[in-house]
Amino acid sequence: VQLQASGGGLVQPGGSLRLSCLASGRIFGINDMGWYRQAPGKQRELVATLTRGGLADYADSVKGRFTISRDDAKYTLYLQMNSLKPEDTAVYYCNAQIFTDQWYPGREAQSIWGRGTLVTVSS
Repeated sequence: VQLQASGGGLVQPGGSLRLSCLASGRIFGINDMGWYRQAPGKQRELVATLTRGGLADYADSVKGRFTISRDDAKYTLYLQMNSLKPEDTAVYYCNAQIFTDQWYPGREAQSIWGRGTLVTVSS
């Protein structure tokens, strides 16, 4: 099972980008999914998470500007980023809690990370 993030690039301040994260492989269901980012010289931080039931949570720094969504039929997670700021510059990683086996009592999801996609906000 792997996650492949895409959609990063160079954008001017105030611009928009849409990130995608596609899960592939032996998948029997996906629970929580989320986006994280790591800026140069800083620790990885949570950007937004989305439960299987549709409950979203955002870092204060992106509230009102970013929107997380998912298409479970396509095993895909999205992050719509608007009004981008230079401080949003970072490598963005997706994470998903994925079931890799059919159901059995005590089955647990695996935490899978994608490789990341670089977002640069600069004029």
